[in-house]
Amino acid sequence: MAFGKPDLGSIVPKGASFDPALVNKLMGKFGHGGFLDMEYVGHGDDWVELAIDWREDLVADPDTGILASAVIISLMDNATSMSIWTKLGEFRPQVTMDLRIDYLRPSPSGERVYGRGICYHLTNSIGFVRGFAHNGNPDEPLAHASGTFIRIGDRIS
Repeated sequence: MAFGKPDLGSIVPKGASFDPALVNKLMGKFGHGGFLDMEYVGHGDDWVELAIDWREDLVADPDTGILASAVIISLMDNATSMSIWTKLGEFRPQVTMDLRIDYLRPSPSGERVYGRGICYHLTNSIGFVRGFAHNGNPDEPLAHASGTFIRIGDRIS
């Protein structure tokens, strides 16, 4: 553990399958994920869904109660990043190379926001992702995401 943060290589033993629920439980206590109190919702072979509850301190416009865009960006960055590890079946260090968020509408005051990240392609060094944020109905997204992550090394041991 360095700087009070978990060493995922020691938490998730080598050879163990990546478990996004466990990793979110541990990582969700640190950094922006911890501040936003991101909650694990579910996952499949190539996707992860996280959620954030509306809070007054996350509001961009006090007159409307609309969440700050950085909240959605952080949610989608975490969900899409975790989708790569889920598809790989293991944790490997990576960084966000590009993440584009297209906002379709604001998230209403008081509404929980869900972010689903999907890893649709992997190369030796790049993970390609897409996803969407919604308020509980995936057929009514509030934002779409697309991006790439560059894997910067082998599994932490």
